[in-house]
Amino acid sequence: MKVVISQLTGNANVKAAAYGFARAHLLAYYYVSLAVFPGNVLDIISKFGPLSEIRRRKHDTILQPYTKMWPWVELGRMIATKSGISSLTVPPTAPFYINTIVNKFDRYVASQLKTAVKKGATAVYGYEDTVLSTFLEAKKLGIPCLYDLPIGYWRSAHRLLDEERERWPEWIPTLTGLKDSEEKLARKDEELQLADQIFVASNFTATTLKEYPGKLAPIKVIPYGFPEVAVNREYSSPTANKPLKLLFVGGLSQRKGIADLFAAVDAIGPHVELTVVGSKKNDECVPLNLALTKHRWIPSLSHDGILKLMQEHDVLIFASLFEGFGLVITEAMSQGTPVITTDRTIGPNFIEHGKNGWLVKAGSTRALQDAIQNLLDHRNTIADVGRAAMETASKRSWDDYGNELAQAVMQIR
Repeated sequence: MKVVISQLTGNANVKAAAYGFARAHLLAYYYVSLAVFPGNVLDIISKFGPLSEIRRRKHDTILQPYTKMWPWVELGRMIATKSGISSLTVPPTAPFYINTIVNKFDRYVASQLKTAVKKGATAVYGYEDTVLSTFLEAKKLGIPCLYDLPIGYWRSAHRLLDEERERWPEWIPTLTGLKDSEEKLARKDEELQLADQIFVASNFTATTLKEYPGKLAPIKVIPYGFPEVAVNREYSSPTANKPLKLLFVGGLSQRKGIADLFAAVDAIGPHVELTVVGSKKNDECVPLNLALTKHRWIPSLSHDGILKLMQEHDVLIFASLFEGFGLVITEAMSQGTPVITTDRTIGPNFIEHGKNGWLVKAGSTRALQDAIQNLLDHRNTIADVGRAAMETASKRSWDDYGNELAQAVMQIR
């Protein structure tokens, strides 16, 4: 089998999948908007301050022979976003509106597929919201469609997050995913219907697909890998006089459970210090704006900066209500920072409660508050749980994920 894989931005999980396919000699082509390789044009221009963000698109040279880029529109979107010109990126009619760009990229990949098949490609691998045109063309050409669902199924999301309208009505402006158009939701369902094999990264995501109103292709759960484990992680001596240092990293949305987090922290009071890393979708949520004034807020930070910050904190709190995986969970564990997370994340796949982290019921402020209070009462357990988290992280790398995915694809007939 020779696979065409495509995704606009080349996220960490996408690159790991492509690396795995390349190592297993399964990769035909890798379509992405921007890919920085040592010495290429993007590498050179990324050295200029205004375009330094392009460095986030760095790829291993193993992918260079297979890579097909579609750079110009995505560069325009990045520059418009960096310049703060929202009129170019936010309205659906804007030239650099993300959904418009994704659809154009999908059509571009579809237009290249016939040539790819002539040159030996025998399957396509793509991601939610990005492959409808590609899958339709693949069906015409008679090759399998392999579908990756990074986050849970939308009908399940709507059911679970609709509950927040009663629990936290003032936080509804942060739940932008509930505003997806009927057209976009229909596109998601059509992609799923066309899939010959579905890959997900957590048991929770697989469970959400039970709400699909029809028959689906086989579903395979392959969790992502952990980053490189930290060396010489140090832990401060447990002292009742010092506040417990809590960290949250993620989008500032109630999908991530931040209303519950702020409420739990406020109830506990000065015994904890909370650092929040993440950007707001808009300024329409009054309680969010107020909460951010009470705590240390960092709107944006580099990946290396986040890993360093994790080592400076006692615990990561990730109280998400709906999460296909939750990369910050594995990142924190790799840095020896134990995690409190919910049963709707990758947490149950990797975390044994009280041993290498803690699991709480999603959507329960009380359960979250009790978990934090328990740590305040048993600070001496944090270092042991953090070391156990690193031990867990050491057993599964991103290469392991890529290799396991490649092996699963090789078994498809």
